[in-house]
Amino acid sequence: MKEHVIRMAHGAGGKMMNDLIRDVFATPLDNPYLRQMADSAVTQYPVSDIRLAISTDSFTVRPLFFPGGDIGSLAVHGTVNDVAMSGARPLWLTAGFILEEGLELDVLERVVRSMAEAAHAAGVQVVAGDTKVVERGHGDGVYVNTAGVGVVMEGVEIGPDRARSGDAVLLSGALGDHGIAVLSKREGLEFETELLSDSAALNGLVEALLTTVPRTHCLRDPTRGGLAAALNELAGASGVGIEIEETALPVRPAVAAACEMLGFDPLTVANEGKLIAFVPPEEAEEALAALRDHPLGREAARIGVVTEEHAGMVLARTPIGGRRVVDMPLGELLPRIC
Repeated sequence: MKEHVIRMAHGAGGKMMNDLIRDVFATPLDNPYLRQMADSAVTQYPVSDIRLAISTDSFTVRPLFFPGGDIGSLAVHGTVNDVAMSGARPLWLTAGFILEEGLELDVLERVVRSMAEAAHAAGVQVVAGDTKVVERGHGDGVYVNTAGVGVVMEGVEIGPDRARSGDAVLLSGALGDHGIAVLSKREGLEFETELLSDSAALNGLVEALLTTVPRTHCLRDPTRGGLAAALNELAGASGVGIEIEETALPVRPAVAAACEMLGFDPLTVANEGKLIAFVPPEEAEEALAALRDHPLGREAARIGVVTEEHAGMVLARTPIGGRRVVDMPLGELLPRIC
């Protein structure tokens, strides 16, 4: 690592964060489960055939409440989704709260109520927790750390290293809603159309997909770093190339306009209620239909293909017929969006 201090960009989901994970955490903590480098680790229960998916995440979003969500529901959705991306059925969560001295109690109660409602809607239970308080000025009101546990569905084998040449790349809906919604609230930006976060629990959508296409190879929710980061991670882990069609990418006009005005690429903007699926080409249409039959997948689209060429790279075919490299985001684009 060239950096000798932690920068905000180390938490932004791009190359600097991946370098930090590889250079500082992965080697000292190395074990076969950690080496999976997925959103959640699939573990084998020692005395049975049960496989558990285990994940942990922390949430520091600012502001605490944003159009379409808040830190409480976001913490549930983000952790449920990480567990679901291993092909698991999420069951239990833990929640740790870091509270800043001076936080208004009604704000905390509102966050906890939202968390409870989101957990109930997702069919999971918060079964353990912890609370710590830090001095005034040493936090942003409240930070939340969560862990999630789920049971991997029988016959499902999903992982970031399982993409195969020819796989169809599917996206469950429009890009960039969450990142732009949070940014607009934080910076006081106004647009003709209200922008809402897409924050949602995707376990029901995943179950619908895997019931129809259990041979799905990869799942990933494109959060920090957006679609660009997620596809680059999967291309690197599987040693394959990925080609996407820019004209096939669903982006709402308001999000596209905001990105153009602010100088962002929608491919790098965070999402909290979308997934990418890599499925065998002969089952792509069935998978797409299963996604579209679910309320959270109405806008699902087939956006690309896995290829043996340019291993480890992601290319986008432009509307004029050219191709451009879609790089892993390097620095911090939208701070504090999750």
